[in-house]
Amino acid sequence: MSQNTYNTIIVGGGIAGLTAAAYLSRARQKVLLIEKNKEFGGLVNSFTRDGFHFDAGVRPLEDAGIIFPMLKDLNIQLEVVKSTVSMGVENEIINIESIDSLVQYRELLIKLFPESENEINKVLKIIRKIMKHMDVLYGIENPVFKDLKRERAFIFKKLLPWLPKFIFTVGKINRMNIPVEDYLKTIVKNPSLRDMIAQHFFKNTPAFFALGYFCLYLNYFYPKGGVGKLSEALKNKTLEFGTDLLAETKIIEVIPDKNLVIDQKNIRYHYDNLIWSADLKTFYKIVNTEGLAPKIKSKFEQTKIKMLQNRGTDSVFSLFLEVNEPLQSFRKIAHGHFFYTPSKNGLGETHRGELNYLLSNFEKVEKEQILTWLDKFTKLNTYEISIPGLNDPELVPHGKSSIIISLLAEYDLFKKIQKAGWLDEFVSELENRILRVISDSIYPMLKNKIITYFSLSPLSIENRIGSSEGSIVGWEFQKSMPVVNKIQFSDYSVLTPISSIYQAGQWAYSPAGVPMSILTGKLAAGKILKKWKK
Repeated sequence: MSQNTYNTIIVGGGIAGLTAAAYLSRARQKVLLIEKNKEFGGLVNSFTRDGFHFDAGVRPLEDAGIIFPMLKDLNIQLEVVKSTVSMGVENEIINIESIDSLVQYRELLIKLFPESENEINKVLKIIRKIMKHMDVLYGIENPVFKDLKRERAFIFKKLLPWLPKFIFTVGKINRMNIPVEDYLKTIVKNPSLRDMIAQHFFKNTPAFFALGYFCLYLNYFYPKGGVGKLSEALKNKTLEFGTDLLAETKIIEVIPDKNLVIDQKNIRYHYDNLIWSADLKTFYKIVNTEGLAPKIKSKFEQTKIKMLQNRGTDSVFSLFLEVNEPLQSFRKIAHGHFFYTPSKNGLGETHRGELNYLLSNFEKVEKEQILTWLDKFTKLNTYEISIPGLNDPELVPHGKSSIIISLLAEYDLFKKIQKAGWLDEFVSELENRILRVISDSIYPMLKNKIITYFSLSPLSIENRIGSSEGSIVGWEFQKSMPVVNKIQFSDYSVLTPISSIYQAGQWAYSPAGVPMSILTGKLAAGKILKKWKK
């Protein structure tokens, strides 16, 4: 092999790309992992500023029967702590520490909406059923990370008894594969109550996925040193196995008939197999199909149309605070991962109908109308608040705290405002409103204790990660998805119309958090190794 020829090239150094690189290199393939940014890890990343630690994308992590088995299989040591979730509406706050916390959740909702007690009971009954299904779904270590030829006890004692339950559960999941907003309308009449249950989920999130989150909250964990420690550990393992890592390199063309990728400096890299674990829209835009067999080219073009017609789901706006206030002040109120809604009225049409009107009539809308809408949007929203120091006090200077406040945000609004020339003003207005809402409600101590703050918008995510529409979990939830979105078919999620090219990461399977991204990275590596050994 020449210097620029590899058994496998992986484009995209997020958690999926790192996983694939580790498994392929362990099997003694010559592997090149290419990342456009200086740092690896994608949305599973952390950074430090002025001695304050922040997580850049994902906050806590969920094992889902995938992360811990992967770490064990690769012999990676990662010190973790349990990350307890708090939920709050107005002045009512609960900590989700066990299944018994569902009783507290029910009491919270009834206190806020006493007239809807019967409907609340129905919702809680459904959540309990889903939690049982989730226990089945993630009830064993994912067999993809097991050596089934050697671990016979696992097959007979765990896998075979689990499979019938899994098949039954998948049927239940598929029957709830409708948007949670539509599903709740069949049960809950009060729109504000529906909002309290569902408005912190992405638009059109499947009902099973959304209402199953209570189960996931019970199993969140946090790596000591920050979420980025997971990516760092995987990166170090790929280096140990001999992977070539190439940062600050952007692939601008893929020529599949020549097994070739070309970067921004016009340097060419040859591969036997390629794994694309970056943005799939970008991939389909830069592939040069000349030279492909007509049938393959036709299939590729059909797939390309589907990919480009779809879009990423909601993005996120995150505000990062350095605060001159000890962690104990915040610990008295809630845990380090906190979903908080300052008003029980809920967003209603603020984040749907009213926003769609603004976007559809943007050229006619006055700036003041957008800012008036922004007032409502920030006062009625649900915030995801993360305080890393409450999980690991070593992450902040003594007597101080770092806080991340996030809310779901519409990429198109930021894009239109950017084109109109007042993005910096809009971001500043949004930052100020978020600070006002949070300091006037749950954290009054913030009013005089903020040292400095900064933010990341959907456009920041798009620029840094290269993620279409700034999406953080992949495709927008539609009836027709451009990728696999059923767990029983996840093995097919990594295939593309070109036999030597595979896909992995958040765009390969939808919806995809960290566990599914890792799984697709492992599946893509497995397909290549199976072919390689032949």
